[in-house]
Amino acid sequence: MDAVPALVTPGQIYEAQRELGRRLADWRKAAGMTQVALAERTAYSRSAVASVEVGRQSIPRGFWERADRELGAGGTLVEAFDAFQELVTARRAHQTWTVEQNRMRRHQSAVPSHPQQTVTIEPAVCGCAITVARWSGREALALREAMRLSVQAFAERLRVATAIVVQWENLGQPASLGLDMQAALDDALKLAGQDARTRFAKILHMPPMRSNDHAGSPDGGRYATVTPLRRGEESQAMW
Repeated sequence: MDAVPALVTPGQIYEAQRELGRRLADWRKAAGMTQVALAERTAYSRSAVASVEVGRQSIPRGFWERADRELGAGGTLVEAFDAFQELVTARRAHQTWTVEQNRMRRHQSAVPSHPQQTVTIEPAVCGCAITVARWSGREALALREAMRLSVQAFAERLRVATAIVVQWENLGQPASLGLDMQAALDDALKLAGQDARTRFAKILHMPPMRSNDHAGSPDGGRYATVTPLRRGEESQAMW
């Protein structure tokens, strides 16, 4: 299970931004420099410097690098800004996680409790009418191999990070992927040529094969997650 991102409240962000502004003001005063002088040396307006010092405005890292240099803060101001940005990033990560969890709960509540078929293949295994009701890393690997794409090329096709595709395939049989990625894989299958769809259907019937295309795999590859079907299941597959 993925770790839950740390919860950072708006109040924590506000207090951290005010503290960052106070540090800037303290260093400026210690250097005997006015807000106008600091603004000129950092290529910002005096009002922007004033707003930053009272915690009413966030400003890019470049400003803090120049201010740190001009005030002789020895990297202190840049470190303080980076710590503040980590809080902002953590809050955004938690918000994204919360949205995804709510979306998954809504989806799960709409899915019947009894098992359902997730892949349907015509008896001829031509790939013409193959559909995937719920993708997992197993079907994603089969599609990548059917399309003859490397991990990186497949990730680019889906517009996701390469590490995400590696994670799907290295987990063996992970839980179903998120709804957005389910839709992306549906589109990739629809847009694949007839040959690729036919290969996809056949790969789902094949014995485990060795895949050496896992980026960063310490053992030079691992067994793919596709497993063979038992006889009598050529017309329907349950995953």
